[in-house]
Amino acid sequence: MAEGTTAATAPGTRDRESRTVTALLTCAMAFSMLQLFLIGALGPRLVLALDISPTVLGLTTTVGFGTAAALSPSGGRMVDRIGPRRALVLLFLISALALALIGAAPGAGLLLGAVALGGVPQALANPATNKAILATVQPARRGAVTGLKQSGVQLGAFAAGLPLAAVAGGLGWRGAVWTAAGVALLAGVWALRALPADPSAVAVPPALTSYVPRGMVAWLAGFSVFLGAGIASVNTYLALYGAERLGMGPNVAGGLVAVLGVAGILGRIGWSKAASPGRAEWLPGLLACGAVGAAALLAGGLLAIPLVWAGAVAVGVFAVSGNAVSMVLVMQRAAPGRAGADSALVAAGFFAGFAVGPPLFGLLAQSDRYGTGWLLVAAEFAAAGAVAFLWTVRDRRVRTGKAA
Repeated sequence: MAEGTTAATAPGTRDRESRTVTALLTCAMAFSMLQLFLIGALGPRLVLALDISPTVLGLTTTVGFGTAAALSPSGGRMVDRIGPRRALVLLFLISALALALIGAAPGAGLLLGAVALGGVPQALANPATNKAILATVQPARRGAVTGLKQSGVQLGAFAAGLPLAAVAGGLGWRGAVWTAAGVALLAGVWALRALPADPSAVAVPPALTSYVPRGMVAWLAGFSVFLGAGIASVNTYLALYGAERLGMGPNVAGGLVAVLGVAGILGRIGWSKAASPGRAEWLPGLLACGAVGAAALLAGGLLAIPLVWAGAVAVGVFAVSGNAVSMVLVMQRAAPGRAGADSALVAAGFFAGFAVGPPLFGLLAQSDRYGTGWLLVAAEFAAAGAVAFLWTVRDRRVRTGKAA
């Protein structure tokens, strides 16, 4: 089936198939990063069981996102060649293998190796799910479906933090990770059965396979670097900030992350649905501006604790939603046969920001300079907004000139 087209089916059947595809793609996004969320949720158990330091545990984030950033350009090209169904089946199978290896890890070496392997599903996730949407979802619903499937990342965090953590209490942490691996295998079978067959693997013309982002993709990749750096810092240090500086108990501090996750799900769904052509181009910059205010609210928690809760909600509504809107833009404007590669290049910028942001914030957190840390996050979001607005203005001039 050609990219950007959908088969003609009865409305009821089409709606049912669309719901199935949406659920599957949401699941794919959840599994693409589940190993990192599980390591975070099971961190205390891992430190004791594997005799590793908190520093090594923190390296898992850098290794995972660094690998994903490095592999994303190649992953996007591969998705364009082999098609979304094959790519999604591969995503689930590699996720299952990475999780199984984490569950079998006797120490830091295999743990970090398994996390690096888990970077492959991260690299495949956005291009594969975006191409699946273009192939199976009607154009009018693509924005809403994109927001829903992007919320799968937060769903993965929820699954790691509650049901799988509960399984770890009964079966041990290895049992919880192996349970997740088994579910990933089942999801691979689901993808094989639920998605339409891919066309025969094709060679993408060299002009469409550049590893260097150009035009809109380059601007969105730059936007995503700064956005990812800020979001990753919030994700990594928000609970610690609540516990160490604001006097919250561990459970209450963890609630900050949960609130952020729920707000992120709602924000991604709402803003992606609103990202119609002509409006979508302005949203990344506007959302980044909202994210600057969110970082200011987090810093304001030092003066009034309720502000940190408002900040957590605002980060979810504005910052976390920015990545989903950038993916909507890619699908709206990618050249034929290029959606996978373009999605991957934008995602590579996002992953690079995730790899770089927390270590920079960590230098400040280590010296108890959280206020300065949130100012750094605000500056990263402001830089993302500047990149986005510069592109929007430039793009508007180009498009207006062509129309004239």
